[in-house]
Amino acid sequence: MTPGLAHIDAWIFDLDNTLYPAQTNLFALIDARMTAYVSRLLDLPPAEARQVQKAYFAEHGTTMRGLMDLHDVDAHEFLDDVHDIALDRIVEDSRLVAQIAALPGRKLVFTNGDAVYAGRVLDRLGLGASFEGVHDIHAMGLLPKPDASAYAGLCAHWAVDPTSALFVDDMARNLAPAKALGMTTVWLDNGSEQASKEPVTASCPSYVDLRIEDLADWLDTVLEDS
Repeated sequence: MTPGLAHIDAWIFDLDNTLYPAQTNLFALIDARMTAYVSRLLDLPPAEARQVQKAYFAEHGTTMRGLMDLHDVDAHEFLDDVHDIALDRIVEDSRLVAQIAALPGRKLVFTNGDAVYAGRVLDRLGLGASFEGVHDIHAMGLLPKPDASAYAGLCAHWAVDPTSALFVDDMARNLAPAKALGMTTVWLDNGSEQASKEPVTASCPSYVDLRIEDLADWLDTVLEDS
């Protein structure tokens, strides 16, 4: 185990664009369904609906949160609709399965999606049995990352000591609350960072402990000394 990570006993991973390559572009399918949902709900042409969708993401953390706050949309209905996508783009990654199995300690998924969708993706990746649990948007009380309450709730629900936990996410802004709690933070800088109030610049934010470009390559270095 890499000496600097010897104290880690809880390994926490984001799901989308983290446990599978960003090039898979699964989000494009979800994104299109979100645009269609907003278009139907607000009776807007697709181009205007997409502008609203992205504005809600930037201002509320997720498109869903904006729709809930401003239009009283039911979260279960929304998630069932936008996650109704084919997963044939995802292929099992036996290398990642073996690496995660070899990590010492507990493993959790921390996602702004819901557990049903996460379970489908994990099964497709061959990781369905690799994690102790999934902390999803419903467990967060529908307040998504990067809302600080989501991270506190994760630690409380799963009895995680943040000072001995490590969190990997492809969106740097989602790491700031984790760092504030004392977690070791890893930014998977794979090009999937989406628009936010504070776009990431070329310099690494202070709340990022490690910046990596490939999850499996990094896990190889983590495990090579174990």
